[in-house]
Amino acid sequence: MTIEDSSVVVPTPGIQMSGMTGRFLEADSSNSKQGRLRYLVGGSGAPLVLLHTVRTQAEHFRHLIPLVQKHYTVYALDLPGMGYSQIVPGASYDEPDMRMAVKRLLTKLDLRDVTLLGESMGATLALTTAADHPERVRRVVAINAYDYSGGIARSSFLARFIITGVTMPAIGPLLATQEPRPVMRAILKGGLVDPTALRDDYLDELLRVGKHPGYSVVARAVYRNLPSLIAARERYAKVIAPIHLIYGEQDWSRPSDRQANRHLLPKAEFTSVPSAGHFVALERPEVPAKVLNALA
Repeated sequence: MTIEDSSVVVPTPGIQMSGMTGRFLEADSSNSKQGRLRYLVGGSGAPLVLLHTVRTQAEHFRHLIPLVQKHYTVYALDLPGMGYSQIVPGASYDEPDMRMAVKRLLTKLDLRDVTLLGESMGATLALTTAADHPERVRRVVAINAYDYSGGIARSSFLARFIITGVTMPAIGPLLATQEPRPVMRAILKGGLVDPTALRDDYLDELLRVGKHPGYSVVARAVYRNLPSLIAARERYAKVIAPIHLIYGEQDWSRPSDRQANRHLLPKAEFTSVPSAGHFVALERPEVPAKVLNALA
């Protein structure tokens, strides 16, 4: 089965969500490095834009979306080169370029009164996008913002070894093409308190997408450009929309990292989630759903 639009045929994702439809934004004609973007849309109400983590895709929010569809029109974006968004040779995956993709979604669809929710890398992008577009963004929910050094390398020795290797000049390109299922499973479980929250069909989907031509180049570029997420913290203070920070108690961030953001954003609401790690959307989706639905 395939999803088809006017210009290209794209494989159907292995995970389907009731009430959600896959659509595409065409490549930016003014910027050859900004390719087609795939997003899921469904539900009813004010717009809610979901921004996923490093090395995942829109289906990362498969458990959250059903909990909020009655209150929001949900837009779950595949960030550039990830999921089923286009892989453009030579594209940049620095934070400003990924932020540009979020801007394209907001402006091309003319979304206003938007709630931005992101997890990990997506949380940082939600905050920086809100800083750039106060006229469109109503509020931000930022889960486990990935804006500190170390990141996924803090999850386990295996993750540290793999990510460090992938970013190295000589062996990095080769390592980036190698994603054995047991290794991918172990790295992702390093972001969970409850390992059963990593479903086999989701792991299969990520591994299948990882076989797209050029995907290893994207993954390596994203890991190499994570310092740009740290640099983007300087934009947080420019956000005028209300902010709700959510952290899993066992997130990769340290208490000092979280406190730094609380100090930077003194008006932000703060929730600490017991029995949760980095991937709150996978293991405790009811927590952000409660926050969102209370604000709808």
